[in-house]
Amino acid sequence: MAITREELAALIYWRDPKKSGIVFGAILGVLLSLAYFSLISVLAYLSLLTLTGTVAFRIYKNVLQAVQKTSDGHPFKDILDVDLTLPAEKVHEFADVAVAHANAAVTELRRLFLVEDIVDSLKFGILLWCLTYLGSWFNGMTLIIIGVVALFTLPKVYETNKTQIDQNLALVRGKVNEITAKVKAAIPLGKKAEPTKED
Repeated sequence: MAITREELAALIYWRDPKKSGIVFGAILGVLLSLAYFSLISVLAYLSLLTLTGTVAFRIYKNVLQAVQKTSDGHPFKDILDVDLTLPAEKVHEFADVAVAHANAAVTELRRLFLVEDIVDSLKFGILLWCLTYLGSWFNGMTLIIIGVVALFTLPKVYETNKTQIDQNLALVRGKVNEITAKVKAAIPLGKKAEPTKED
């Protein structure tokens, strides 16, 4: 059962605070657990906790049915009847999208590493240099946790303060474009050679 874009947006923008809080808390709890324990331990404990809850609920329902002399059946029947098989066409569609993104990423990386445009490659180099500092300050799990927290906070902050943020971003974008234009004008290697027309 895949989540739609509308449902994802509703979660991120906290349209239903109770549902968003549960999802955010669960994801953050799992990530914090992974930061301190091994993946195997976290999966084992989560599975054990889930199994304990379902077994306890099943026993409780069976006792309740015996006391009240009802025949409600299996308490998880609705969930057991849900079809969890992945449709082949959806898997192929997902694989096609993943391959297209991978090909685009490889092409872009080749362009940057082989200096097709020197300014873009220099910008990429600055980004990589910044990532070395980021990597020395945080490990991968910490960055994922920060990313999840940002995913559940930044869109709502942007939605609330859209006008002021857009004005500031426009100023920053203008300055970056101005500096990039100056650098491209100063470095002739950054310009692509115009094809000459032969008469």
